[in-house]
Order: sequence, then structure tokens, then C-alpha cells
Amino acid sequence: MSEDDNAWFAPKRYGYGAGLPIAREGWALLSGYLLVLGLCALLIEWDAAIGGATAFAIFLAATIALIMISARKTRGGWRWRWGDEE
Repeated sequence: MSEDDNAWFAPKRYGYGAGLPIAREGWALLSGYLLVLGLCALLIEWDAAIGGATAFAIFLAATIALIMISARKTRGGWRWRWGDEE
């Protein structure tokens, strides 16, 4: 694979999915996701009844967005890897 393929994440060596970010955009995406999770925790602490349902909806949307973006921006895409490649 070319190093100039605009990938944000490295592929996992073993298994399925993305590894660590390799570009600042990937780190920004991961940091933003963690910030959203922290805000969800604060929302639950603020009001457990309404905040819990709202925080779950926000958490679910953010997780789906993270998975979709990282799947598209992983070098070589998401597929099962056995570790003996490259």
C-alpha cells in the first residue's frame, strides 16, 4: 500500500477492524469520540432519567459514526488479518 493513501488508521495486524490512528485526523476523530463519551457521562450525572436516555442516543450515534468513518479511512479497509502479511 502507498503511504500517501489518505488513510487515518492503520489496519490491525490480527483480527478484524482498525488499529491505532496514523494521521492527525484519526487522532482528532478518536479524541472527539472520547470527548462525546465524557459529555454523555456528565449528562447522566446531571439528570439520570432524561439524561440517561439522551446520553444513550448520543453515545449510539457517536459510536456508529466512529465505526463508519474508521472503516472507510483504514488503510486496506476492514477485513480479517492473520498477521503474516506485510
